[in-house]
Amino acid sequence: MTQTPSPAAGPTVGLFATCLVDLMRPVVGFASVKLLEDAGCQVFVPKAQTCCGQPTFNSGDVPDTADIARGVIENFEEFDYVVVPSGSCGGMIKHHYTEVFVDDPAWLARAEALSAKTYELISFLTDIMNVTSVPASFDGSITYHDSCSGLREMCVKEQPRALLTSIDGVTITEGEETETCCGFGGLFCVKYPDISEKMVDTKINDVIATGADTLLAGDLGCLMNIAGRIQRRGLDIKVRHTAEVLADMSDAPAIGEPLDKA
Repeated sequence: MTQTPSPAAGPTVGLFATCLVDLMRPVVGFASVKLLEDAGCQVFVPKAQTCCGQPTFNSGDVPDTADIARGVIENFEEFDYVVVPSGSCGGMIKHHYTEVFVDDPAWLARAEALSAKTYELISFLTDIMNVTSVPASFDGSITYHDSCSGLREMCVKEQPRALLTSIDGVTITEGEETETCCGFGGLFCVKYPDISEKMVDTKINDVIATGADTLLAGDLGCLMNIAGRIQRRGLDIKVRHTAEVLADMSDAPAIGEPLDKA
């Protein structure tokens, strides 16, 4: 830990920041810390954390994935909870580490223990910390994208919608394709770019049909994929991580916008 936890304070939370947040969208990390601290948590961000191992796992490289997973387990098992602002990275830690160590009983037990206390950020706030509203403001019309891993592995659906609609003036216009994959899929978009492009265009056309000027989601991989295609199509739709809006940090440039717009 970077500091000593207070026994009288709230639960200790290890924030797994994710590679994309660290390298591409740090404001999501800052927003996550703010939301967690406002909920009464003691937040720690281990400096030695690395990738969750999802790219190597999806490539079939189990030995290297196991090495990465051991490091994550060692860096996060001391906390009461592990919280991840990403459905895909959260799903990797919660559901797939146990597959990696299925033939290693000692590490399997540690992976299972970590899995039991790992949560996606917004579901942790609502389901564990009982947060029902946030003191934020937002100027814009919103639609929401349910990421595949967040929805199907981490059971995130109503939680972000509940918190977002607690903000005065916010309404969410749902698309018909809200639960449809955006075409990112990690290595999928690299291996099958033509299929991926058609999928993200279907997603964007659905966003356009809602009339919303802002798309929110809880997985930065999806958001970067969608934002990139929106830029290439010359559309005026802002793309943000849900945590940015909930933490009242939506004054930062949207994903894909130049930083000098701040």
